Amino acid sequence: MIRVLATGTFDILHPGHLLFLEEAKKYGSELWVIVARNVMIKHKPKPLLPETQRLEMVKALKVVDHAMLGNEYDMFKPLEYIKPDIIALGYDQFFDVKELEEKIRLRGIQAKVIRINAHEPCSTCSTGAIIKLIR
Repeated sequence: MIRVLATGTFDILHPGHLLFLEEAKKYGSELWVIVARNVMIKHKPKPLLPETQRLEMVKALKVVDHAMLGNEYDMFKPLEYIKPDIIALGYDQFFDVKELEEKIRLRGIQAKVIRINAHEPCSTCSTGAIIKLIR
């Protein structure tokens, strides 16, 4: 069994999220998703939806086998439990692949980090674009 891990905020689910998760699932037989905790989101505005609601929405997606909230203090802690074979990053996630691989190796996690480059360039394929459209 190949375990794939995807992470994200998943605020206002949209087609881009679904495409990312579907593409990630193609790399393995089991897809785990970590939904970011509000306190850990520092690189963009805080989500509109509460983290528990975002988690429930992600859990409801057919492509997702397991979903959980991230850790409030250490973003790498859940990886020790999940033990992923592959960590899939979205095309716009701010992580550097090589740097992330180095950090997880220091924690004893041997997962390969990949970047999912597929994305849908549409007016409702990002949370920021949806918010802007509503305003």
